[in-house]
Amino acid sequence: MVDAIGWFLASILNVFANVFHALANPGLWLGWVSEIGKLETAEAKESLMRFIYYGASSEFLFFVLVVFVILTAIGLWRRPIMWAYVRGLEAFANGLGRIAAWVGLIMVIQQIVIVFLQRIFAVSAIQLGHGGVGFARDVSWWSEELKLYNAMIVALCVTYTFIQGGHVRVDLIYAAVSYRTKRVIDMFGSLFFMLPMAALTWLFAWFFFWRVMVVPNSSASDSLDKLLLKARALRWKVETIGFSPNGFDAYFLFKLLILTFVGLTFLHAFAFFWRSLLEFIEGPDSEGKYLDKDTLGAGEEAYEGVH
Repeated sequence: MVDAIGWFLASILNVFANVFHALANPGLWLGWVSEIGKLETAEAKESLMRFIYYGASSEFLFFVLVVFVILTAIGLWRRPIMWAYVRGLEAFANGLGRIAAWVGLIMVIQQIVIVFLQRIFAVSAIQLGHGGVGFARDVSWWSEELKLYNAMIVALCVTYTFIQGGHVRVDLIYAAVSYRTKRVIDMFGSLFFMLPMAALTWLFAWFFFWRVMVVPNSSASDSLDKLLLKARALRWKVETIGFSPNGFDAYFLFKLLILTFVGLTFLHAFAFFWRSLLEFIEGPDSEGKYLDKDTLGAGEEAYEGVH
């Protein structure tokens, strides 16, 4: 137990040294950016492996934890600053969700076009282009690409839906407790459900993404020294294998969307904790303060999520 506490405290203290070292030596972990299309030098390969390793490492986790604690402390010192955190993160989630929601309309239109061209005109390929530049793919490619739109709606609208109160919830205890107890439950859920789930998902999704981007493969169990040894043979190999011969072949985008989904969940777990903390401190009058919820018209019944 003592060793675990010592490791925890030492990891927190090391965050500051690690951040200073990373900022002072950006080439050690960002040197691959200048060779993103080729990866020819050993230095670039090693820097990419360091980037992959630290992207889902305990060092990165403690960095996020320390940043969260510092921002919370500043927000408690000046509550308007914490409200600015909440408003900014919720505005970002709302804006991204409202834009991504239009992908549903694009998906429907594309499906109608595919059915119309395939069944009426027996078209085998669809080409988009302008000014001599075109993009042509088999109809089956466009059909399978519809899955990407579904994934975008889920991944990019998840926090937007949370803010709007659109997720399914079953209130066995929550609905019957007092205002401040609800805020405590919300803070507890943010810290002990949302954040751990996001951290665990990020750990596997990070390496899941890089496995389809480079070879040799990396995994969560690899040490930094082992990854640096693998860096000697490192090269780009973006996976473009579809489920069918002429089907959608950019499935690495789904892996990227998983990371985006987890990143948004992280950010909104912070925002939800800060909102719940502020509402707990300021009392019932602050409930829903600055909350930007969509409305379909005048009247309370027009708000989405109200049934």
